[in-house]
Amino acid sequence: MIDFKLSRRAALSSVAGAAVAAPFVLKGATPARAEAPLLGAAQPRFRRIKLGAFEVTTMLDAERGVGGPHPIFGQDQSAEAVAELAKENYLPTDKMVIGFAPVLVNTGSQLVLFDTGLGGDAGTLPDQLKAAGYSTDQVDIVVITHMHPDHIGGLMTNGKPTFAKARYVTGQAEYDFWSAEERLSGGTEGVAKLVRSNVVPFAEQMTFIGNEGEVVSGIHGIDTSGHTPGHMSYHIESDGQRLLIWGDVANHFVASIQRPDWHVRFDMDKEKAAATRKRVFDMAAADRLAVTGYHMPFPAIGYISTNGGGYSWVPASYQFSV
Repeated sequence: MIDFKLSRRAALSSVAGAAVAAPFVLKGATPARAEAPLLGAAQPRFRRIKLGAFEVTTMLDAERGVGGPHPIFGQDQSAEAVAELAKENYLPTDKMVIGFAPVLVNTGSQLVLFDTGLGGDAGTLPDQLKAAGYSTDQVDIVVITHMHPDHIGGLMTNGKPTFAKARYVTGQAEYDFWSAEERLSGGTEGVAKLVRSNVVPFAEQMTFIGNEGEVVSGIHGIDTSGHTPGHMSYHIESDGQRLLIWGDVANHFVASIQRPDWHVRFDMDKEKAAATRKRVFDMAAADRLAVTGYHMPFPAIGYISTNGGGYSWVPASYQFSV
């Protein structure tokens, strides 16, 4: 064993020597300077968690800065009321960021993608899949929660199927609504035309389901209509662990959750959408379900709390790492 104890005289001598030597060491030295450029704000683009025997990966397809929350959220409220809610939650009162987060579930035998992002020049989903360790050709099943453009835009790339080897699953009611001839005019025209180009070509490869319909073992659909006529959420369960993929049930982690009754511009049936929000929030809170929402702050995984009355969003932290 080495004895590192110093005598008092040796210790004092050592300190004195250091004091004398220090000026000579520092004399003429050039101060360190950081010359790396400022790179701007950034964050991870995917998050993978274990859910029983499954792996669940959320991916950030894109983010958009827009004005708001009002009047997109709280459309039936005054701008002042919505601004006050934002301020109470430490958010800007006149601008916000909306994220778009498709979800990938690897069951061990099937790779299941929920929603496909914006597509075109705005979306980056194939890149995010690659970053997460997958390719578009490895996707076995593509599930569409509903047919708004930011969920179906990535189905095609340059006119060809993005997920060339996949089969497809969506709600029967949602497909029937958007593929009907009468949707090709009026206020539904734009979305219906995109459905014609991006969804209808896959009809023969598509499984249409309703409430409680099964995608694969451990994944089944839940009717959460209101945002659109056939909007579906999906319940994931493996080895007793559960996760709800709720799509667009709620699209703002403060306005939509703390004020579920407030009208949202993009909800097609505003009263039904509000009722659906409260029904889903009550279920998630009562069952202590982990949830992922397409527009929740990335990595878009969290919980609904009813502590203190009302609803609030609780971001997941290390629950899936222990």
